[in-house]
Amino acid sequence: MVERLVPDEFWELFQLVVPAAPTRPQGGGRRRYGDREVLAAIVFVATSGCTWPQLPPCFGPSGPTAHRRFAEWSKARVWAKLHRVVLDELGARGELDWSRRAVDSVNMRALKGGPDSPNPVDRGKYGSKIHLLTERTGLPLSLAISGANVHDSQALIPLTDAIPPIRSRRGPRRRRPGKLHGDKAYDHRFIRAYLRRRQIPARIARRGVDSSQRLGRHRWVIERTVAWLSGFRRLHRRYERKGEHFAAFASIAAAVICLRRIAK
Repeated sequence: MVERLVPDEFWELFQLVVPAAPTRPQGGGRRRYGDREVLAAIVFVATSGCTWPQLPPCFGPSGPTAHRRFAEWSKARVWAKLHRVVLDELGARGELDWSRRAVDSVNMRALKGGPDSPNPVDRGKYGSKIHLLTERTGLPLSLAISGANVHDSQALIPLTDAIPPIRSRRGPRRRRPGKLHGDKAYDHRFIRAYLRRRQIPARIARRGVDSSQRLGRHRWVIERTVAWLSGFRRLHRRYERKGEHFAAFASIAAAVICLRRIAK
């Protein structure tokens, strides 16, 4: 189970970002479970959607132990670093297509609420959004978490600025993709002005002018990426009250989606 959820290539990349284990006093104390076993348990929780107490004993670490390590690594921003390392590996192999990119978001209920999950449009129930930006083939380049009441247009600039300098097969690192495809929610003057400053051609549907039937020609890839995210059942609903923990699960999903491309 551990080798299936965390294959060797995944484990090698994870070792580049995981912090060193704290030193223990000599003599006494429980044995610290290996990082690979704990990582497999965390990936299982992300994909299966089970709660931490429901974690099967076959992994070794108990649910509270896995959750404690998950919180420790989330605080150290391990998952965002892992996503970046995987993108670097894909870029070095020439697997990233920078000619186009697409942007979109997906909503979900936040069952435990939280300070960053208001949703006044749904009868006052709590909710969150995952904002996503992908390259041409649908691999996520950056993502962000917000409350469900945040308009999609407010996330585009932070998403674009959050793209890390990614290695290329030839030449310097790259951050700026070619064209941007977005639906009518991103049709705003400040967005078009920003894209012009960044010299990024905008392919955004114009409100009241363009038909929605033409949006799917190049944007279907991000709809597929949203479907890939739905394969991580921990993202179907937001169970985490802390925003950094929910963002961690989203980063785990993005890293695993990119790792699947490496495995092919």
